Amino acid sequence: MTAIVRRHPFARLSLALVAFAALVLAFGPAARAAEASPATLAMTGFELLEDHPDASRHDAQQARLKLIEDEFRAQIQQRGLYTLVDNTPHQALIDRVRGGVEFLYRCPHCLAEIGNGIGAQYVAVGWVQKVSNLILNVNIEIREVATNRVALVKSVDMRGNNDESWIRAVRFLVRDIDDRRQANPRYGL
Repeated sequence: MTAIVRRHPFARLSLALVAFAALVLAFGPAARAAEASPATLAMTGFELLEDHPDASRHDAQQARLKLIEDEFRAQIQQRGLYTLVDNTPHQALIDRVRGGVEFLYRCPHCLAEIGNGIGAQYVAVGWVQKVSNLILNVNIEIREVATNRVALVKSVDMRGNNDESWIRAVRFLVRDIDDRRQANPRYGL
């Protein structure tokens, strides 16, 4: 070995670089994974945009909005995509901002105000667009609070206005985010 080092002046440097590369490969990903935690996300809930309002279905649809918010939160948390912030201590802020506009999803500065007030890195708003009892879609928008940049927008079409179709749509939406995040770790960030 010393004969090689004497004949080739860069051999010692090469050996040092190989050793360094081996250390980076061995410990780099583990160290990054240990220190990386999911970004914080404030979820403002889901809203209903209805082309033809039907008063007889209002209560059921409001219940479904809460149902899919809970499912969205559960799926995001279970998959570790974001760390969800508890809205409870900030509900007065959310209600105040929401009370000043027809739809939060149409008000980027409102979302920024909520995100800043909560102290989250990202803020999400969802909405269900109901064209009819057969044709609906679930949408989600996630914004980076510091820049008010749209980090992610997704939409999933669904057929049928019932609990099962709404839940299935939200699960598909979150599963797609997860699949894309696995292929690109910066997806939705």
